[in-house]
Amino acid sequence: MFDFEEEIRNLPEQPGVYLMHDKDGKVIYVGKAKVLKNRVRQYFRKNSNHTPKVLAMVAQVAYFEYIITDSEREALALECNLIKKYRPKYNILLKDDKQYPYIKVTINEPYPRLYAVRGTRNDGARYFGPYMGKGTVKNTVEIIRKLFRPPTCTRRFPEDIGKGRPCLNYHINACFAPCTGRVTKEEYRRVFFEICRFLEGRHAELIDELTAEMKEASAAMEYERAASCRDKINSIREVCDRQKINNNDRREDADVIASASEDSIAYTEVFFIRGGRVIGREHYRIENARGAEKGELIGDFIQQFYSGGDNIPDEIIAEAEPEDKELLEQWLRSMKGKKVTLTVPKRGEKTKLVSMVRMNAEKALANHKLRILKEKEKSGVLKSMQELLGLEKEPVRIEAYDISNIQGADNVAAMAVFEYGRPAKKKYRRFKIQTVEGADDYASMREVIYRRFRHGLEEEQQIAAGTLNIRDAKFLPYPDIVLLDGGKGHLAAVSELMEQMDNDTPVFGMVKNDRHRTAGLIGRDGEVEINPQSPLFRLITHIQDEVHNAAITYFRKLHSKIDSELDSIPGIGEKRRTALLTKFGSIERIRAAEVEELADTESMDMKSAESVYSYFRTRGGEDK
Repeated sequence: MFDFEEEIRNLPEQPGVYLMHDKDGKVIYVGKAKVLKNRVRQYFRKNSNHTPKVLAMVAQVAYFEYIITDSEREALALECNLIKKYRPKYNILLKDDKQYPYIKVTINEPYPRLYAVRGTRNDGARYFGPYMGKGTVKNTVEIIRKLFRPPTCTRRFPEDIGKGRPCLNYHINACFAPCTGRVTKEEYRRVFFEICRFLEGRHAELIDELTAEMKEASAAMEYERAASCRDKINSIREVCDRQKINNNDRREDADVIASASEDSIAYTEVFFIRGGRVIGREHYRIENARGAEKGELIGDFIQQFYSGGDNIPDEIIAEAEPEDKELLEQWLRSMKGKKVTLTVPKRGEKTKLVSMVRMNAEKALANHKLRILKEKEKSGVLKSMQELLGLEKEPVRIEAYDISNIQGADNVAAMAVFEYGRPAKKKYRRFKIQTVEGADDYASMREVIYRRFRHGLEEEQQIAAGTLNIRDAKFLPYPDIVLLDGGKGHLAAVSELMEQMDNDTPVFGMVKNDRHRTAGLIGRDGEVEINPQSPLFRLITHIQDEVHNAAITYFRKLHSKIDSELDSIPGIGEKRRTALLTKFGSIERIRAAEVEELADTESMDMKSAESVYSYFRTRGGEDK
C-alpha cells in the first residue's frame, strides 16, 4: 500500500520531474518542479484551492514517482520527453502531432541534394519549414528548380561525374549538369548555399550578391552568366512581391502565438515569420485544456511544439506570458544555441500581429464547433438508419459495392467505406473479377462479397498468430451493414451467399429509378420508404454515388491500359480492339489465344491475328 504521507515527507528538496500513476499503473500526469517536495505536497493538501481538473486527477492517483535532475531546465526538458512518451490524461496535450512538410538540403554532404520530406531528423542536414501542405512545398521546390536548376537525377557525385551523357534536363536548361565535369565542387556547393539563403528568406542579401555577380560577368563579357543572374534576380523579386504580409521593422525570424479555448478544447494558432515576412501559419488542437489559464496554455504549447529543437525562431511573440517564462527562454536557447526572446507585446505593431493570430485561432475553434455539430447531425442520421432498417446497433461502418464492365468485358468492382457517416477513402478497396465471364453482375457481386469476408477472416487469423498488426489490416473491422448498388436480384444473390457463410451482417440493395438516380433501399421484406428530403436519403445518395464513381474510375484506369496496349499493335484499330475485348473479355485471354482463335474474331483476318499473336510473344509484349 502506497503511504502518501510518508512518501511526501521523503521527497527531496531538489528540482526534478514527478509522475502520477492511477491504480492500473498508467501515468496520468507528468509535471516538473523547482523543489519537488513543495510542488508535489501542494496536490495533497486538504482544503487547497484546486481547479476541478486537478481535483479529478488527484482523486485517481494511486501512487507517484519522481526523477531528480541537476537543474530546473533539465527538469523541463525531461518533462517534455515524458509527456511525449506517455501522453498523460491530465496534461494539456498538443493533439496535432503529425509531421508537417519540410524542405531538406543535405548541406552536410560534399555534393548536397534537395528533398521534400515529412518531419525533421538530427542528421546534419538543413531543414526549412514547416510548410503548410504538400502544395506549398511543391510550389517552393518548383521555384527553386526554376531559379537554381539543381540536379534532380539519381546520379551520385562525384562518382558519376563524366560517366554517360547528360540527361534531358541539361538540354532543356533545367539543370546546371554537374555530371558533365564542367562544374567544380565549390561552384556546386555555392548553388546550394544560395538555395539555403533563399529558403531562409534572405532575399535582399541574395539579390545583392547576384547583382554583384551580374555586373562582374557583364564586365568580363560573360553575357550568358550575366543573363542567368538577371533572370534569378527578377524571379526572386517576383517571389518577394507575392508575400502579403511584411514586418519591415524587424528582419529576424519570429513565431507569433495566440489561442482560443472553450470547455476542454483549445486551438493555438502560430504564424511563421522568416526574414520579416509571414511565410505560413498553422493551427493546433489542444486537449485537456479545461480550466487552464491562457498563459498556461501558451507555455505548455511552446514546450511541446519546440521540444524537437527544430526551427526555433529568434523571437516568440505570445498573446499571454507563459508560466516559467525565463526558464523557457533558457531551455529554448540551449537547443537553438543562441538567444531566444519570449515577448508579450502590450502596444505597437506586434499587438496587431497577435490580434490577427488570435482571430485565426478563434476561427479555428469556431470551425471545430461546427464540425462537432455536423458530427452530431451525422450521428442522428445513423440513428435514424438503425431505427428505420431495424438494425441491432448504429451502422458506424457502412460498406457499399458496385460492379463495372462494358458488355461483360473486364469486370471490376469497388468497395466504398463510410465511417460515422463520412467516406473513409483510404479504406476503399478495388477488385478484378476472377471467376465470372460475361455480364453476370449477380455472380460478380457474390464473388466480391465472398472475397471481402474471406480476406477479413484471413487477417483475423494472422492477427491471432501474431504475424499481422491490426493497424495494418485492410479488411477489418467488418461492416455493420452492406449496401449493394442494385435491386432484388443483387440482394437475393448476396443474401444466399451470406447464409452459406453463416454471416448475419445486414444486407440491403440501393435501388435506382428510371433516371438512374437513387430511389431508396430494398431489404428481404421489400422496399423501405425513405423521405427524399431527409438527411438519411442524402446520405444513401452520397454512398451510392461514391461507390459508383470508385468502380467506374477503376474500370477506366484498367481499360485505358488495355486500350493503349492493343493500340500499340500494328493493324489493330478501334473496331478490331473492341471486337477482341468483346470476344475474349480480358487482355490476359487475348494474350493466351492461338492465332486461329484470334483470326476467328469479327473484323479480324489472319494477318492481324498473327500481328497480335506475335506481339504478345515478343519480349516487349510479354513484359507488359
